[in-house]
Amino acid sequence: MQTREELVEASATLIWIASALHATINFGQYPYGGLFLNRPTISRRFMPAKGSPEYDVLAKNPEKEFLKTITGKKETLIDLTVIEILSRHTSDEFYLGQRDGEAFKRFGKNLEEIEKKLIEKNNDETLRNRYGPTKMPYTLLYPSSEEGLTFRGIPNSISI
Repeated sequence: MQTREELVEASATLIWIASALHATINFGQYPYGGLFLNRPTISRRFMPAKGSPEYDVLAKNPEKEFLKTITGKKETLIDLTVIEILSRHTSDEFYLGQRDGEAFKRFGKNLEEIEKKLIEKNNDETLRNRYGPTKMPYTLLYPSSEEGLTFRGIPNSISI
């Protein structure tokens, strides 16, 4: 790095990766992947070739054949348990902007304003990309959270 601007850009990138980007990936795992049919971890069979006996069986009962290809019960339970643990916030967690010091207090106030704007946008039915037919607002970039599986919150530090 040769300039202050390069240092600021590199620092901002590192802060983004280690905070908000990590939080959106980590705390979105269970809500999006908790229904295992949404993202099975394995497929134990190849897609059958059209005209083969296996293809005929698949055509007659696709749901049953699909369930035969995905992760078994034991592996599913292990995977879901790990995903749930990783997606939980602890009771003693501090979130981005929740530190002592004048600069952190100002930063925390900015984050509160950003969260209010995100909530407003999520409640605006004219913004179809925010408020789709599932009525499930995008909350992963909300800076704050409570304990548990909340599908939101950017911790002040990461543990992985």
